[in-house]
Amino acid sequence: MTAAEPLMRMRLRVEQDIFAVRQLGREVARAVGLESQDQTRIATALSEVGRVLLGAGSETDVTFTVEPYGVPTLQVTMAYSATGGTPRLAEQLQLVGRLVDTMEVDDEGAGTTVRMVRRLPLGAPALTPIRMDEIRASLARHVPGSPLDELAVQNRQLIAALNEVRAQRDDLARLNAELEETNRGVMALYHQLSDELEETNRGVVALYAELDEKSVQLRAASEAKSRFLANVSHELRAPVTAIIGLGRLLTDSSSDQLTEEQSRQVELIRASASDLLTLVNGLLDLAKAEAGRIEPNWSQVDLKAVFGQLRGTLRPLATRPEVEFVVDEPAVPTLRSDEVLLAQVLRNLLTNALKFTEAGSVRLSVRPVGDEVEFVVADTGIGIPPQLQERIFEEFYQVPGSKPVSGKGTGLGLPYARRLAGILGGGLRVDSAPGEGSTFTLQLPVTS
Repeated sequence: MTAAEPLMRMRLRVEQDIFAVRQLGREVARAVGLESQDQTRIATALSEVGRVLLGAGSETDVTFTVEPYGVPTLQVTMAYSATGGTPRLAEQLQLVGRLVDTMEVDDEGAGTTVRMVRRLPLGAPALTPIRMDEIRASLARHVPGSPLDELAVQNRQLIAALNEVRAQRDDLARLNAELEETNRGVMALYHQLSDELEETNRGVVALYAELDEKSVQLRAASEAKSRFLANVSHELRAPVTAIIGLGRLLTDSSSDQLTEEQSRQVELIRASASDLLTLVNGLLDLAKAEAGRIEPNWSQVDLKAVFGQLRGTLRPLATRPEVEFVVDEPAVPTLRSDEVLLAQVLRNLLTNALKFTEAGSVRLSVRPVGDEVEFVVADTGIGIPPQLQERIFEEFYQVPGSKPVSGKGTGLGLPYARRLAGILGGGLRVDSAPGEGSTFTLQLPVTS
């Protein structure tokens, strides 16, 4: 037995056969597992198509077939054997096609064939070969009723449909009442939320006004601090420079000879004044950067020349044999930037690395990374704990317990370097671990 073997066949010859095929269609639909409404749809479609075909004056063969594989379907074929076809048949059966999933009208050739397909529900019993044989046997015993019997069945179906419609209408009325009640609750909640939102908005507006006021005050305080640092630094430079000059005169060979103790004390004065001048210059540079008074002078910078200058000027600081000072040849020949500011950033980073590296190496290199250029200053110094790696960019902050191997630290070099990096359109970050050294990376765009 194959899927194409029909369940049942019959022929429409007279008008009374329309009632019989309607009854048979309903029985077949029930047997294969279609629901009650789908049974009525199939029966109605069969009677309507049979009425149209039989009205043309020719007999019609009706075949019921089940396709149990894939998506199970009930297929009904109604073949009209007369030649010439039925005019406008597809148009006449257009409304009938809504009762089934698929309807095809083939009026080419010697006759006309109407094929209707209805999918079986997911919960329908499995149509095994044994079940198919049982359905055939049951249908073979089916005795068609009279037109009055079919009319009574239709009336019962109509009453059931009306009851269902009435129940749906009652459910709809109940749902409408619930929806109306819900809408009233939603509107009340909406008004409540609107009032609360309006109150919140007033609070937010007041908060923004307060924040704006605080921002103005903070900006004014920052400007005042910058002016203070600039003025104090400027005023201190003159006397500090004078102290250094006087100390140099006292130790000059043309001046009166000083005792050994006097010479030592004068040298202490000069060293302290030099440290103070370095701090004053750092404060002045930092104040200029914070006030936005540093304007970069953009040009094509020869990195080989910059690296050579740094190698020469910082070589005197790398006097300890335990530390190897290395400036690699630049992998990027030129870069559009400000040569003075770029050299200042790299000088600050290298000076800081040399101060805090007791043994190992301090290395400067540059590499292209996508649309950026990265200058890397790596050392094997004491390292910085992760929780303090951002604080080292704060003014005057120094890592607790860290002591420079050479020179003195002011805590201004790194903050100034980061601000200069921002002015150049880039950024400065640090990667470090205690005891493993630090790596400072200056990122600058290829074009500015």
